[in-house]
Amino acid sequence: MAEEKSFKYVIVGGGVAAGYAAREFFKQGVKPGELAIISKEQVPPYERPALSKGYIHLDNKATLPGFYVCAGSGGERQFPMWYKEKGIELILGTEIVKADLAAKTLVSGTGQVFKYQTLLAATGSSVIRLSDFGVPGADAKNIFYLRELEDADHLAYAMEVKAKGKAVVVGGGYIGLELSAALKANNLDVTMVYPEPWCMPRLFTAGIASFYEGYYANKGINIVKGTVASGFSTNSNGEVTEVKLKDGRTLEADIVIVGVGGRPIISLFKGQVEEEKGGLKTDAFFKTSVPDVYAIGDVATFPMKLYNDMRRVEHVDHARKSAEQAVKAIKAAEEGNSISEYDYLPYFYSRAFDLSWQFYGDNVGETVMFGDNDPKSPKPKFGSYWIKEGKVVGAFVEGGTPEENQAIAKVARAQPSVESLDVLAKEGLSFATKI
Repeated sequence: MAEEKSFKYVIVGGGVAAGYAAREFFKQGVKPGELAIISKEQVPPYERPALSKGYIHLDNKATLPGFYVCAGSGGERQFPMWYKEKGIELILGTEIVKADLAAKTLVSGTGQVFKYQTLLAATGSSVIRLSDFGVPGADAKNIFYLRELEDADHLAYAMEVKAKGKAVVVGGGYIGLELSAALKANNLDVTMVYPEPWCMPRLFTAGIASFYEGYYANKGINIVKGTVASGFSTNSNGEVTEVKLKDGRTLEADIVIVGVGGRPIISLFKGQVEEEKGGLKTDAFFKTSVPDVYAIGDVATFPMKLYNDMRRVEHVDHARKSAEQAVKAIKAAEEGNSISEYDYLPYFYSRAFDLSWQFYGDNVGETVMFGDNDPKSPKPKFGSYWIKEGKVVGAFVEGGTPEENQAIAKVARAQPSVESLDVLAKEGLSFATKI
């Protein structure tokens, strides 16, 4: 039996939230030996968005250590040495399989026991796999998911081996759109498949989506909507050769990439912590219903002050900010101080080809489009506002300058009243920049 290890603070999970929490602990004066990060990944925390945004561009590839946290927000990169120098214990390649919150004890897959005084759950999400739904042939070779560095390595290798081959991308969300662009840039023949009537349906309106679909089509990406992958054919080596669609069609495929969403990893805490909306329920300081247990990043369902309701947010921006908030709250509580409540403005962004969009706020209510959204434009620039009860609550812009992006963020937070939708449509970005 391995001896047990004891720490004042333990972060379980080793993604973006864990890395930013470690930095905040250091800023708050954590002492050597007090903090451990336990992660099933083999590498220290890194900026996960780099996997789809830079890592698989074979000609201009982002590689580690280039995107260790906190590179993605302009901070210092935290190499393994960084943790060592600070006396922060990085326990990698270690999966926690049991958490006893009453006894403040964690147990790893190899039976190693860890004790803590304060726990931060930063377990993140796992990808949803087609095999979860029993799709026949879904475990064939060259069917890829993208969540961890290892996934990206396997995919990058396959893209080189199958150069100029056929790729099928299953899913019309972020991963689908970003990876289709990357595959195309690496000279693969790309088909996207998704069941919804348009791409990014949770955020995009039909009007916004039709621009991106048109733009992708002009780049030679084939888009198949309104159906799903219902099976895969393989060759004698067990490699995928075809994607069978529910509507009866088949698509040739040398590589398949699946991006159909993720699920928060909360099974360790089941029955021990209050849950809400698929996550661990927290207050505005990321404290759960169990004393000394905090939840940050994808797994936290927290009060979103701006909209006066409980939300769970799967996004790197929130992973970073919730980590900082929780650590500040932990330190403040120890010192008998208080800090202000978390006040998050939802923010999403993506880059693909020469395109770059940002969204702030809430995508509810009526919508108005403005600007040039012709996919054939040399420099398309357009946007959308969401209006609820006479107020602008959300804003989106493609091709915005840093100042314009800041302006729409300001609008989404301020929620200005607006007389009519026509005014917004006419004024477009100038409505935001003059506020």
